[in-house]
Parts: sequence; C-alpha cells; structure tokens
Amino acid sequence: MPLNLKLSQRETAFNNEVVMRFELYNSLFQTLPFYQVKDTGILLPFFSSHCEKETNKLISPTAIIESFFKKYVPDIDHREQINRMFRFIQYIERQVVLFDAIEDSSFNKLGRADDSGTLQVLSQQAAVSQDARNEISAKLNDFSLRLVLTAHPTQFYPGTILGIMTDLIEALKTNDINTIDVLLQQLGKTPFFNKTSPTPVDEAISLAWFLENIFYHAVSGIQSKLDEEFDIEPARHNQLLELGFWPGGDRDGNPNVTVETTRSVASFLRQRAFRCYYRDYRLLKRRVTFRGVEKAMATLDKIIYSNANFKQDDRDLQPEILELLRSIRYTLVADHDSLFVNLVDDLIRKVSLFGCYFATLDIRQDSRVLRKVLNFCTSKSGAYTGIPEGYLEFSEEDKIKSITFNEADIICPDDEEKLTCDTLNTIRLMKEIQRTNGEKACQRFIISNCQQASDILQLMDLFLWSGWKKDSLSVDFMPLFETVNDLKSAAQVMETLYTHPFYKEHLSKRNNLQSIMLGFSDSTKDGGYLMANWSIYKAKVELTAMARKYGVDLAFFDGRGGPPARGGGKTHRFYASMGDEIANKHIQLTIQGQTVSSQYGSVETARFNMEQLINAGVISALQPNPNDLLDAKHKELISAMADESYKLFLDLRQHPLFVEYLEKFSPLKLLSHINISSRPTKRNSDASLKLEDLRAISFVTSWSQLKQSIPGFYGVGTALNKMKEADNWNEIKDLYNSSGFFKTMVDNCVMSMTKSDFRVTAYLEKDKKFGQFWKMLRDEFELTKAMLLELTGTTILMGEYPVERRSIAIREKIVLPLVIIQHYALHCLNNNPDEELAKIYNKLVIRTVYGIVNAGRNLA
Repeated sequence: MPLNLKLSQRETAFNNEVVMRFELYNSLFQTLPFYQVKDTGILLPFFSSHCEKETNKLISPTAIIESFFKKYVPDIDHREQINRMFRFIQYIERQVVLFDAIEDSSFNKLGRADDSGTLQVLSQQAAVSQDARNEISAKLNDFSLRLVLTAHPTQFYPGTILGIMTDLIEALKTNDINTIDVLLQQLGKTPFFNKTSPTPVDEAISLAWFLENIFYHAVSGIQSKLDEEFDIEPARHNQLLELGFWPGGDRDGNPNVTVETTRSVASFLRQRAFRCYYRDYRLLKRRVTFRGVEKAMATLDKIIYSNANFKQDDRDLQPEILELLRSIRYTLVADHDSLFVNLVDDLIRKVSLFGCYFATLDIRQDSRVLRKVLNFCTSKSGAYTGIPEGYLEFSEEDKIKSITFNEADIICPDDEEKLTCDTLNTIRLMKEIQRTNGEKACQRFIISNCQQASDILQLMDLFLWSGWKKDSLSVDFMPLFETVNDLKSAAQVMETLYTHPFYKEHLSKRNNLQSIMLGFSDSTKDGGYLMANWSIYKAKVELTAMARKYGVDLAFFDGRGGPPARGGGKTHRFYASMGDEIANKHIQLTIQGQTVSSQYGSVETARFNMEQLINAGVISALQPNPNDLLDAKHKELISAMADESYKLFLDLRQHPLFVEYLEKFSPLKLLSHINISSRPTKRNSDASLKLEDLRAISFVTSWSQLKQSIPGFYGVGTALNKMKEADNWNEIKDLYNSSGFFKTMVDNCVMSMTKSDFRVTAYLEKDKKFGQFWKMLRDEFELTKAMLLELTGTTILMGEYPVERRSIAIREKIVLPLVIIQHYALHCLNNNPDEELAKIYNKLVIRTVYGIVNAGRNLA
C-alpha cells in the first residue's frame, strides 16, 4: 500500500475512532455533577476556549485568568476563583485519562505507521524458505530483550486509576455506553494523588500492577508465539525475554530504600508471581481431572497455593514446580490423547520465564558511597582485607595493584554510618534472596557515577568481605557511565577490567557476558541533546570494539526516560538503526514514568512495543542497512554539530539567570512536594539548589512544564545553521534521508519541539530582568524550527507523522488551561507576601503538574 494512502487512512481512522468519540464521551463526562459544583463542567469549555483565544494574542496567563473571571463569573471573590480553578483541574486531569483510554481502545483499529516492526513480519519472512526460518531462529537464539521498570517519580496514575483505565478501555472497545457512564462516574470520584509520599515498598506495589496485569500475559504471549514459529533453544543461558525491577533495589540518592525495603520487595515479587500462577492453576485443576496425575496435581496445588497466600518457602521452588508440570504433561500425552496439554505448556512457559522472582531486582548505588564503605572496611572494621593504609589516595594504577581479593567476614555494627550499614547488609541480603527466590532474583549490582575500573574491583572486594566466595560469586557487576566525560573514558575503563586476571576469570564464569549501562538523562543535562546522543553513540562504538577485541559478549543497558531529552521517543528506531559497529544482540532498557502506562499500559500495546524491539534487534543483524554504518565524513559532520551545540548549551547553563529563571517560572522548587515518589528531587537534599545536584528528571520536567523543552532541542538549530553556512547542507540532508540513527535523533527532537509553546511565556519578552534571556531561548527555538522544517522537507513540525501530531495537538489543547493556571499561580507566589495564600498557590501549582505531565505521556 502506498505510504500516502496508508497515512490518509490512519488519519481518517484517528478522526473517527478517537477525535469524534472523545468529543462524544467528553460531553457526557462534563455533565456529571461530581464535586457539588454543578456548573464546573459547563463552565470549563468557556475557560478552555478563553485560554486558547487569549494565548494566541500572547496575553499573559495572569491577565487571561483575571479577564475570564471578570467576564464569566464576575460576582465571586479571589478565594472562590481559586476554588473554581481547583475544580477545573479535577475535570481536566480526568479528561486526559478519558483521552488516553479512547486512544488506547482504538489501538488495533488505527493501524500503525510502524507495522513493519512486528513479529508477524518475521513470521512472513520465515515462511519464504526453511533457510530463512533457520536464519531467523539462529538470530533469536543469540538475542535477548530485558525491560526494566524503574522507580523514577514520573508515574502519576495510582493503581486505582490504572484499574479504571483498564476497564474503561475494554468498555470503549465495544462502545458499552452504560459501563462507560458508570466508569466515568467512578473516575470522577476517585482521588488522583496521594496525601502522603509513597514509601519505596508502595512504589514497588504500584509498579507490580503492570507485572501482574500486563507483562505476565504479554511476555508469555510473545514467548509462545516465538516458540511456535521458530526453533528456540529451551536450555539457553540467557532468557530471550526478561524483566527487571528497580523499586526497592535502587538506593542511589534515595535514603528511604533500606535493607528491609529490599527484603520486603523481593518477598512481594515472589508472592505476586505465585498468585499469577495460582490463577492459571485453578483453570488447569478444573480441566485436568484424569487418572495418573492426582499426586502431582495435589503437590502442585499445595506448593502454589501456600506460597501465594501464606508463609513462603525459603528455597527456590522453580525446579520442583517445573518437574511436576512436566510429569503431568507426560501423562497427558501418554495416556489421555494430549487433552489440555496446552494449558500445562502455558504454565510451564510462565514458570520458566518468571520463576520465584517475577522480575530481577537490580541493586544500584553511587560509586562515592561505595568508596566510603570501602574506607570503613579497611580502616575501622578490624578485619584483614589486604588493602594498604591510604589506599583511596593512591593513583588508579596503584589502586588496582593493591586490590588483593581476600575473603573476609565483616559484620557492620549497628551504630555505623547509615549508608555503610545498608551497603554491606544489602550485599549479604543478595545472597539470601538468590537462595530463596533463585539466582536471577537479585544478581546485578549497578555502580552509578562509575569513573574508573577500581570502582568495579573495589565493589567485588566488598562482596568477598560480606560472605561471598570467589568461586561462587553469582553477581554481574555493571558500570553506569552517565556524564559526557565518563562516556569518553568508558572504553579505557573496560579494557582495564577485561585484562585484569581476577575480573577476567569472574567474567568467564558469567558466560563472558558484560552488561554496561549508559545514562541518557544526565548526559543531556550535562551536554545538551545533540552532544548526549552523539557521546553515547561514540561510546557504544568504542565499547563494542573493546569487547570484540577481548572476545566479550556485550549487552548495553540503556537508561532511557520518557521524553527524547532523556533518551525516549521512538526508541525502537534507534535499535533498528544500529550499524555493525555497535553490539545490538542484547537490548536492555529502562521503562519509566508515563512510558510505562502509555506504551505498556495494556497487553496489546505492551506486546506491540516489545515486538518492535525484538524485530529491531533481529532485523538490524539479519538485514543491516549499509547507511546505518556512518562513514568518516558523516561522523565528522555529526561530531562538529555536537560540538557546536555543546558550546551553546554550556553557555546557557552558565548564564547567571539560568537556575533563577527555572526556579521562578517553573514548578522546580515545588516538585519535592508532589507525593508521587519516595525519592528526593535532588541529591544533597539539605543543601541549597545547585544545577549539578538537580536530578535530570526534575530538570527535564521543569522545562516541559514551562512548555520550553530546552533539553530536547537547544543548540540543534545553531548547529544545523553552521552546517549550512559551511556549505555542508546537502550532506546533512543526505544524512537525514539515509541514516536511521540521525533521522531518529532529528525526529525525536522535532517531537520535543511540538510539545513546546512559547506563546504561554511571551509576556516575559517585556520583563526587565528576564526579557533578553527569554528571547534567547525563543530565538533558538525559532531557528531550530526553521532549520528542521527545511531539513525534513515539511511545512509543519511532525508533518511526516500527522496522526501523532494530531494526538499531541489535542492533548496540548486539553491541558493548556492547566499551563495557564500554573503560570498564574507562580506569578501570585512570586508577588504575594501572604503566607496563608502562598500555601494555596503552592497547592494550585502542584496540582497542575499531574495533568500536564500525564497529557504529554513522555514529558518527564
């Protein structure tokens, strides 16, 4: 089918299935009298229209709010005006949920621009010949996909809302008006936010909803399809599909994660897995009622039921459960005509995938903390470690020579510094979790801010001093390289490890597989959009070359957030465009924030997005595009653009008004008051705000709330313009049209810009203090927009993706009143000395953040 015809059909389907149905159900929704304020739903369309009309005139948010109440509700005082704004917020944030649900319910009817990336396409290719099937099977047996759910504070929907959304999506698929009506009423009366901040265990429980309701079915469904279509080796070391989990294990910068937290989450994940098994087993029990299986079924019943509901066994039961299921299967095949063997196969598949752990609980801590723990062990513990006095002051070369890898048994006293106790006790706990839940339950330790090889080797020592033995160290040690400078030295760090005798021996025991985590968020905050993407690309090329030099199987673990500024956007296109220079047979990435609910919020969308990633990894290996292998000239051009962009971004960061602007006109200072996370918004939370301590999530979220997605585009226009001035424009256009990597990077930048709206802050151009600063940001936006339109050959941003552009436009229109209210409340805060009113304004700002982020789906 011609591309233009396919796009036209998608647009028509989107208009019929999404736009028209949203207008219909939204009109029903607005007539529901939720909060004893019957005219709120009636007044909201007038408020939305007023905001849109006045914003087009570049009127300030304060003037927009004041003129609205003067025109439509002139007889109420200021406090009642604030009360009405809170009511508007309550409606709008639920309108966002309604739009999400309608869009998700239409998923299969819309058709996708990226349909080429599904498993169906692989199956069609395999059907051509047996050789093709064998080739795809071989690649699949060499491939793995790991999705890791993280505890980052950008998932605003509580479990209750997610449950309503799930039911609403199903009702919308059949336009069941009565059920939809009831669910909309339930939605209107269900709170959207917590009165207190969640604990790390609360976060784990919230995200486990997706494990239990989405991934349990989606992952096993994909595995079933692959097993059916291809020759997948059942005994392979690395599972083809794996899940990871950070809530309860990620303690980097989160003092609220403790040993007890980690123990509780590991136990909770185990119980949830058994509850899923028991639901399936009940169906199996109703069907498999034949002679010869009674004893095995009774034993299975007892094991699964007790571990799902009562005290858990303190051992890994996966081998025993699988043995029982296989014995039942044997009897069904041998004596009962294979009746219901499909149900047994399904449960075998799920137990094989999820074991007694459901998802691998990753442990993460900062290298600076680990160095302090090492100092305690070598100077205060009294144990013989073999590490000489003054070790931490040694050069890197002398440090590596001094590490002896002695085994010891250091017990941390209760009165020792909190982080030291937590680190050493967590290392011991990892061994306990492996014993009770299985080795895969907790086998990865990630070192953030990893700067040198000794950071890894020192951590291995800490394990050997905490009850672990050299010959049974069943842990993968994973460096996380985040900043631009760390990415530059990453390959050298890894070469030091690959050539170190002890590490080399350890790696051989771990099947010679090395996972390396690369962080997009901090590198973007550090160097801007172009430099971050290019630094990570270069690091991947260098790290791949180093791994191949020493015969190491390399897996990149990408720390990607939701928005393009944190590595999000069309991520599967990045993986599909990796040339032969970059290891790509293991795809590992974080999914976080709204990405969890927007891309993995239903079994259908989860399967589609996972299939795209599998397809990307397999096709890039089987049918590599020669244009994805950047030649020296193209690398030189991208590098020059990255350098130019980096200079401009660095100048912006160092501008004396940079942090003050963000604090004054965005909700940055108030993000810590939003009760969605156990994690502080910045490191060193007791100190005054410094840009280097600010978390990348808070940094990117603040700019997106301002509707100025600076981390997603700033410097790109200047860099492209320099290329044009240097007569390199034709080469850049050729690069965009031929290189999947460069095109994806540009298209994701365009998406960031589509979600920007400088009209909202246009009033700042006349501000005496910030006017020139705002104009500088706006001018770079306009330059970038002009350059990107010329580069992409379109007349509007995202012109190549009309359905996605329309979806964004509707979402932005829905939440524009929230943006206006937020700016109004911030203005009041900045100009109001009344402490009582200040608290109300604070709350008003905080409440707007939820809807703005949720509507963006990948803004934070």
